[in-house]
Amino acid sequence: MHLDHINIAAPAELLAKTRDFYCDVIGLAEGFRPTFSREGFWLYTEGKPIIHLIESLEHSQNEKKGYFDHFALQATGLEKVIEKLDESGTPYRVSYLPEIELSQVFCKDPCGIGVEINFPGESV
Repeated sequence: MHLDHINIAAPAELLAKTRDFYCDVIGLAEGFRPTFSREGFWLYTEGKPIIHLIESLEHSQNEKKGYFDHFALQATGLEKVIEKLDESGTPYRVSYLPEIELSQVFCKDPCGIGVEINFPGESV
């Protein structure tokens, strides 16, 4: 078993900002999405649509913090991602785990969802 994708539901304007964040800053690419009753985007990496964005006026930011904290991606190009985060004005935190030679970047997307990006063998 493996994780197939995550789904984010938000109003159209916020969804467009979220798409731009994942494509322009994180490095995913918008790709094919089947026709559904609601508008949205599928964001791909390595030929797989790992983030689904769907337009919704029924969903809203939850004022009460739940138990879901973040999801994690594995990537290469730590310095480029940090550069893109700086350019976009997105706050982030970098952590390095020397025991496993892993750099981690933590930030939030425009919807407020926690994103961890892991960079094995890379450090700043």
